[in-house]
Amino acid sequence: MVHQRSSREYLSPSGDTQDMVMLLAPRLAHFAGVARTEHVTRAAREMQVPQSTLSRALVRLEEDLGVDLFARHGRTVSLTPAGHTFLASVERALAEIGRAAEEVRADADPATGKVAFGFLHTMGAETVPGLLHAFRADHPRIRFSLVQNYGEAMLERLRAGELDLCLTSPVPDAPDLVARRLDEQKLRLVVPADHRLAGRRRIRLAEAADDTFVTLEPGYGLRRITDALCARAGFRPRIAFEGEEAETLRGLVAAGLGVALLPPPAVPRPGVVELSVTAPKAVREIGVAWLAGRPDTPPVAAFKKFLLSKRGNLLPD
Repeated sequence: MVHQRSSREYLSPSGDTQDMVMLLAPRLAHFAGVARTEHVTRAAREMQVPQSTLSRALVRLEEDLGVDLFARHGRTVSLTPAGHTFLASVERALAEIGRAAEEVRADADPATGKVAFGFLHTMGAETVPGLLHAFRADHPRIRFSLVQNYGEAMLERLRAGELDLCLTSPVPDAPDLVARRLDEQKLRLVVPADHRLAGRRRIRLAEAADDTFVTLEPGYGLRRITDALCARAGFRPRIAFEGEEAETLRGLVAAGLGVALLPPPAVPRPGVVELSVTAPKAVREIGVAWLAGRPDTPPVAAFKKFLLSKRGNLLPD
């Protein structure tokens, strides 16, 4: 039978769980040390804390829980049934904390740490693999957690602490972010091989005003750029299909379902012709972004410095 202690410090089961955690957390290692040795003096010596401090911590812990965890036998102690139950969970919790501490230390290691890096789908086939290959020539053991997504989704993950850096377009302008322009990428009007403009090399975007467009979904940076360029050319595009990935749009164009403004493909795709746009200037800016005020680990700092060194030379020819 568990003996409950009466104390004004006792938190009832209906009390706030977070308050309980805040009270208990600093004392769990002390409890585990004494439970392991069953001797307060020996535990204090091993943990290098004053015996009086350790004794007070155990008393407060029992008061906070409202149960006796130890039976006292002079200078020695032994666990009560409640103490045995509590110890099993405490040891699991301390082991998990230890694993978490090792993980974050490993991720911050200058030589072998980890970078959480996000980038646009259109940069995954060629640009990012080339960047990582070049970076790891000097940092061969740094690890990467790679995330491909559209711009707004990556910025959300950046703000949530899930990413350290991301390559995105357009370059964001927000007070909580730091962003640097790295390069610009020409966009082409992609048309079916049997399209009326397919025999041309260059066109003005206004010449496609009567065509049906296939585009990325609203919220994608390339969709905003497409809408803005068409507006500058004097028309609003008629959208037939909206997708989530540029190469899928190329497939729709090849099937004769519309035209699209897209960055160059990693490899040429049959069934389409890619036309240079002379007016308006059809480009998208590519930049790197990170959360303002967040300190960098050494691996993140090294990769950030590398990316900034690629200004004007980020994208393959």
